[in-house]
Amino acid sequence: MKHSEFSALRTVFHEPNRLAIVAALAANEIGLGFVELRVDLELTNGNLSRHLKMLEEAGVVDVKKSFRGVKPHTQIWVTREGRERFGTYLQDLENVLKRAHESLSVASDVELSPVQA
Repeated sequence: MKHSEFSALRTVFHEPNRLAIVAALAANEIGLGFVELRVDLELTNGNLSRHLKMLEEAGVVDVKKSFRGVKPHTQIWVTREGRERFGTYLQDLENVLKRAHESLSVASDVELSPVQA
């Protein structure tokens, strides 16, 4: 495999926590609340905040802070651009994984299960 095939993976998404954050948010059109997202992904407040800031600066997510009564509420959702970029990233990742799977199968002469999309 060529090094250039991996360069497409050098994006804001290619980090386990950010991948999990965007995947969780992409599954919910109206987004998720900060607390719900933090609990679901088992992240600390600081860790989630740091990743959300990076994703927001990259134009992947929008963050809206408001109040529900007297309690602060933060709602996060994936932007249209973020959805498009995430879809492209997932396709690039799938292509790299398929090539790696094929290479491993040929190199080791071992029967491997096909990669599922």
